Amino acid sequence: MVRFAPYKRFSWPLRWSLRILTTLLVLALVAVGGVVWVVRASFPQTDGELRLPGLTKAVTVRRDAFGVPQIYADTAADLFRAQGYVHAQDRFWEMDFRRKTTAGRLSELFGDSTLEIDKVVRTLGWRRVAEQEVSLLTPEAKAGLDAYAAGVNAWMKDNEGYTAKSLEYAVLKLTNADYEPEPWTPVDSLAWLKAMAWDLRSNMDDEIERAVDAATVPRERVEELFPPYPYDRHRPIVTTGGVRDGEFTSGERATAAADALRRVSKTLNAVPSLLGSGGDPKGIGSNSWVVSGKHTDTGKPLLANDPHLGPKMPSIWYQAGLHCRTLSADCPYDVSGFTFSGLPGVVIGHNRTIAWGFTNLAPDVADLYLERVRENTYEISGTWAPLETRTERIEVAGGTPVELTVRTTRHGPIVSDVFEPVAGLKTTGVEVALRWTALDPGNTGNAIFLLGRATDWEEFRKAAAQFEVPSQNLVYADTSGNIGYQAPGKIPVRSGGDGKWPAEGWTGEQEWTGFIPFDELPTAFNPDEGFIATANNAAVGPGYNHFLTDDWAYGYRSQRIADRITRAASTGKITKDVMSAIHRDTYNGLAPVLVPHLARIGGADTALFTGWDFTQEKDSAPAAYFNAVWRNLLSLTFDDEITEDLRPGGNDRWWEVVRRLLDDPSDTWWDDVRTPGGEQRDDILRAALAAASKELRGTLGDDPKAWTWGDLHTLELTNETFGTSGIGPIEWLFNRGPYRLSGGKDAVDATGWDAASGNYEVNWVPSMRMVVDLADLDASTWVNLTGASGHAFDGNYADQADLWAEGKTTPWPFTEESVRTATTDELTLTP
Repeated sequence: MVRFAPYKRFSWPLRWSLRILTTLLVLALVAVGGVVWVVRASFPQTDGELRLPGLTKAVTVRRDAFGVPQIYADTAADLFRAQGYVHAQDRFWEMDFRRKTTAGRLSELFGDSTLEIDKVVRTLGWRRVAEQEVSLLTPEAKAGLDAYAAGVNAWMKDNEGYTAKSLEYAVLKLTNADYEPEPWTPVDSLAWLKAMAWDLRSNMDDEIERAVDAATVPRERVEELFPPYPYDRHRPIVTTGGVRDGEFTSGERATAAADALRRVSKTLNAVPSLLGSGGDPKGIGSNSWVVSGKHTDTGKPLLANDPHLGPKMPSIWYQAGLHCRTLSADCPYDVSGFTFSGLPGVVIGHNRTIAWGFTNLAPDVADLYLERVRENTYEISGTWAPLETRTERIEVAGGTPVELTVRTTRHGPIVSDVFEPVAGLKTTGVEVALRWTALDPGNTGNAIFLLGRATDWEEFRKAAAQFEVPSQNLVYADTSGNIGYQAPGKIPVRSGGDGKWPAEGWTGEQEWTGFIPFDELPTAFNPDEGFIATANNAAVGPGYNHFLTDDWAYGYRSQRIADRITRAASTGKITKDVMSAIHRDTYNGLAPVLVPHLARIGGADTALFTGWDFTQEKDSAPAAYFNAVWRNLLSLTFDDEITEDLRPGGNDRWWEVVRRLLDDPSDTWWDDVRTPGGEQRDDILRAALAAASKELRGTLGDDPKAWTWGDLHTLELTNETFGTSGIGPIEWLFNRGPYRLSGGKDAVDATGWDAASGNYEVNWVPSMRMVVDLADLDASTWVNLTGASGHAFDGNYADQADLWAEGKTTPWPFTEESVRTATTDELTLTP
């Protein structure tokens, strides 16, 4: 599939600029002897009193030992104003960096090193869409966003000067002395939702992969690389429903559009994921599950969630509580959970009566349309219509402004325009336009406020109905004992085709004719089995009368979760500890299928597999060997026929592909077309075993019993700016790790890695973990990947990282009494 630039050292195009910046910083700080002063100047005040203009009454901010704030106010406006202020205290650089990215204005900070990113984002028009969404906000949401922005701006006024904001601004000042952050606006917050949608944009990468592969490999063989969902082995979320078939016309599409689609691949790769994704994103999504009281020790539900995102320093999430001192129609919030800095409200968490979690539903909400283009016109059913055009002016720090012409068809912006054609390939007048639900103004900005104050299943569903983009699996539980599931989102209905292949836009045969009505989307309430598990698996089974997608994750994680719940319920009652243990499950679902074949081939090192339980703990020797064999097996089987940028990352789709191939020793995929040997299955398996043994002896030593998975499978938490400076001492200060990790790709403990990259380093992680106890909300637990603070040397910068790496969680106080007990700092914000 289409690769994202690997996270870690190579993630941001601005790395060369940052090397210069950080070098200058070191010299400057040494020269003035101000290291400590500059570092600590931006640390937030967390106790005592501060004035926050615009408040109607005083607001209290209580923080625990991990720096997590619980905010208490008398009005909703005061609550969100304070949230904006507190977010800015800890994470303003991150907020400013995000909004510059979502507006396509990074080059104003970093010069032409980020120009490609800006060109793509301007072409997509994220901020333009966010500006249109302001008019769709409810009065409640508009007031909340305005108050939040006022809080951010009050903090900015209180912290003028580059040293007062964060260390990053001190660095930036050395080469971009004129930069000053602009006041925060509600549009800055809404544009962040477009970044979320971009990172969770479903099967667009698969659509490109199919089409590009079809240019060199016959279509029937391409289809073999996208097996059907194994409903016989892996249950869907809702046990009724299905999908319909679609058609694809090959020929011109597979040949004339090859260059345009490769340019689109480059476009997709150019925008860094603000959710931190890196490497091969397929097969890594999120886990959530909820168990009803009939299976739990308390008689009330337990709900768990761990969204899988790329590792960032600081973490993508910010934990917080928002509490109205007295609940009323004017101040209806008493909610705690995980927030995004830059966005008011709580995204995932619980309030007094309900809890909810998210995983990516990943329906097909983005279609690529091949367009026949001639000068400034494009074809529609035999006629030629004018392209819509606009000019975007991109300011470049230290350089001259760049003007970008964006062309748009009735299907959306032409995304193959951003980069020049590949040398030597003919475009034949074919370009690619993107039709994507996130480019339509929507109501998701309203949903977060509605979720925070929902009190029951019906109010929760009303909130979910507003959550249009990105489309998610929502699991639900309440203190009355109910559990539920709802799939929200704008999911298109097509006049033809199924969105799995780029459509011929000039024909008018595969148009969007509307969206699936919310009341017809998959849902479940108090199912008979007493639990619901979602992990990006099929939401529905055969019989459902709408098409969502065929490009699900293949259900290895979700089935493992369901199996563990079923087994635990059959032997006793499920506790919070059981829920947390499921979070840490490292079972490799392919290993029971592949290991018997490897053992049959034999070899000295296959003795490691004797008695292996197929789990991937960090100290496991068989896990190290198995994953090395798997990486080499994929390379030996597919590298000869699949182009380099589309080679297998090793997700569970490839588990299904290889599972089928193992039953056919002479399948043509086993044959290496670069050699005259006519290889078959056992030849490739034998070669993979030998290659893995040689590799691990070279990296881990000659004693196979001393090999450990954690020595290969490491995570370095990399600061998204200074962490890629290339200067060892600076990276040592800003980054954390490496951490030796258990788990693996498509394990429940989904510490992902990319087989195509040639190493085993972790590039996807459970970005947080939580277990909500609906019998006693104060007994709930949570953990963040890093910490609350975005200030690199603050005590709460990475104080949760060790706990997270060990699979541990911390207490999650909710009631005011429990919060008071956990409080270590108390700040009063006064009018």
